[in-house]
Amino acid sequence: MLETVDVGILSIIPPIIAIVLALITKEVISALLIGILSGTLIYVINSSGGIVEMGTVAFSLMAETVGEPGKFNIILFLGLLGALVYVVTIAGGSRAYGNWAATKLKSRRSAQLATSALGVIIFVDDYFNCLTVGTVMKPVTDKYQISRAKLAYIIDSTAAPVCIIAPISSWAAAVGSTLYETGAFQNELSAFVSTIPYNLYALLSILMVIILSVTNLDFGPMARVEKQAIETGELGALDTELEEKILMDGKGTIWDLIIPISSLIAFSILSMLQNGGYWSGEGLSLSEAFGNCDASAALVMGAFWALVVTFLLFVPRKLIDFKTFMGGIGEGIKTMVPAYIILTLAWTIGALCQDLLGTGLFIGELVKSSSIPVGLIPAMIFLVSALLSFSIGTAWGTFGIFIPIVVMISQYTAPELMVVTLSATLAGSVFGDHCSPISDTTILSSTGAGCDHIQHVSTQMLYALLVAACSFIGYLVAGLSYGNLLLTWVTSVGLLIVSLVVFHRISKSRIDQLNFRNLD
Repeated sequence: MLETVDVGILSIIPPIIAIVLALITKEVISALLIGILSGTLIYVINSSGGIVEMGTVAFSLMAETVGEPGKFNIILFLGLLGALVYVVTIAGGSRAYGNWAATKLKSRRSAQLATSALGVIIFVDDYFNCLTVGTVMKPVTDKYQISRAKLAYIIDSTAAPVCIIAPISSWAAAVGSTLYETGAFQNELSAFVSTIPYNLYALLSILMVIILSVTNLDFGPMARVEKQAIETGELGALDTELEEKILMDGKGTIWDLIIPISSLIAFSILSMLQNGGYWSGEGLSLSEAFGNCDASAALVMGAFWALVVTFLLFVPRKLIDFKTFMGGIGEGIKTMVPAYIILTLAWTIGALCQDLLGTGLFIGELVKSSSIPVGLIPAMIFLVSALLSFSIGTAWGTFGIFIPIVVMISQYTAPELMVVTLSATLAGSVFGDHCSPISDTTILSSTGAGCDHIQHVSTQMLYALLVAACSFIGYLVAGLSYGNLLLTWVTSVGLLIVSLVVFHRISKSRIDQLNFRNLD
């Protein structure tokens, strides 16, 4: 059994190496591998081991991490979902939905708003959200020449940010239980709900998606990608093989997409209630059952039964034959192999930093021992939790580490700011998870959209940073005004809207100047 070693500031080196290399080389797999190897080198040197043990430590940790039931269930879910998507696609369901939606959605604006709305509706789990929204909406957004990078951004911004404010979700279960265990709240649900109004990053992210969908105030790399998509039709799609299947003259109708996806949603929710004990006779309420459920296991069962429903829907009608259906399952699983590799490496470097090098404890102790003025605590906690979440690529690990520390800090320094500070912890965790190249939801968003992963990260980064900056100012106002919600929101929202207009004009001016030079 590998044990944690105290390596101090060296614990933040592996994630920094991985992130910097990913951004420089535009290639995430090699960056993660190098980050993992640098971390294991630090570990074996400080644990009196030999350099030859690096490989053993790295792959042992990888096996332990992927072998965890929760993570292995996500691997199974991805495979089953990939299979479901593929067979629906070759049957013509996706093409039929795209044709139908094209008659109902008349513009880029309506297509983006519909995508955002679907992301908000699928609030139960962020993994489920990322892949389902991309699957359903790609034919529609492609028709209106919305870049895959923009689609990935919309998916990512309505995944974790929605789940972290939805009382019935896998995230609410994790956050609520962690808050309740501190002893500062009466029950899990009330603890979670109290943080929602001050979760500025999540709420502002959703607001920004809506504003961009309505106004097209894009800026930075996203503006260039969108301009290219509109003018040349180059969307940046990677899943070309699957896209060719979509264009096939399948016999499927729109119901051949709606029924499988609805089955996936329904069976996933029923499975969550079942393994959460809702029908166990113990008298659990709906929210208690969701809070007690194993979301990853439920998603596996939901995807499995959805695949069964799809088989019964397609094969007896001879929409596709038995051999084609079973072959489609294998082909669909193959489409998820890149996501498997990146997720495995991302989970491994996260476990390396958290369990072996103590990255979270190191950053947490820095915050705990610092002498920060009371009014600045929420803003500082937001920054530090964002840094940790960005470094290790997981919001869950971040708030799991920070919530007990934040409760203790708040109880002894500013009890009246406890809810604001806890909200800042969750907001910072979501920010880091939202834009980190090694975050699983970031990876799944690019996978669901069929977009290059590094392009998704680079086009989304400025948007995430803008929302984070507005949230940081909001937490400064909240801390200094002792939690005045109205003043906090007026400041944050006003700053966001003004910044969007200004940055859009600057970006448009630069693009126009570049085009003028190219003409010369």
